[in-house]
Amino acid sequence: MAEKTAGEKIGELRDRLAKAQHLVVLTGAGISAESGVPTFRGQDGLWRQYRAMDLATPEAFQEDPKLVWEFYNWRRELLAPLRPNPGHLGLVELEKRLPKFTLITQNIDGLHQVAGSRNMLELHGNLWWVRCTACGMKEEDRTVPLPVLPKCRSCGGLLRPHVVWFGEMLEPPVLNASYEAIEQSDVMLVIGTSGTVQPAASMGVLAKRTGSLVAEINLDPTPYTDAYHISISGKAGDIIPQLVDG
Repeated sequence: MAEKTAGEKIGELRDRLAKAQHLVVLTGAGISAESGVPTFRGQDGLWRQYRAMDLATPEAFQEDPKLVWEFYNWRRELLAPLRPNPGHLGLVELEKRLPKFTLITQNIDGLHQVAGSRNMLELHGNLWWVRCTACGMKEEDRTVPLPVLPKCRSCGGLLRPHVVWFGEMLEPPVLNASYEAIEQSDVMLVIGTSGTVQPAASMGVLAKRTGSLVAEINLDPTPYTDAYHISISGKAGDIIPQLVDG
């Protein structure tokens, strides 16, 4: 049997979305890369002489919070001028059209909010939010740059980026809400994620197991490509608008 063309797959998925009651979307670095967000893998992972993965840890922050904040201020400066792309905007339109919509993202760049997404769960936090290491206060702060050692307005404690660092657990309420949405969904889109970072990597398989139609949109095959019902190769910014406008 001949492999379906991309156009046929998009048409099939568009038909299913038209009947969907609860769409869950999982997004990864691929959708943000189309807006110019570095992935921080390979050469993108170097800042000065440091590897990004070595600075995004609680141990690095404890040892040298000034250095870590300099790194995150640099990231803020990179991201501040970037804008959502047609992939982000297409998801906003799907959210408006469908009875129930949940967006789960691994991205910390905040582009989904800027685009207008509302019902969203951020697995890894948000670069534009800060959290007090003393009292736990959380708030959005888009100042660029922040003071090198920013202080909490409530108690004067040291602020940290409100992101999940390597070696830290995901926030249980966010993770539990993600699983609950997946189990209630009837269609799930897995967009621009490499399928290598757990627990997000296996969320599409969970959705399939609980009865959802699962479709992957990605430039390259992933470890889970063959497990999904539909796999469409390409950019989210090209494909998602076709699902909306058809």
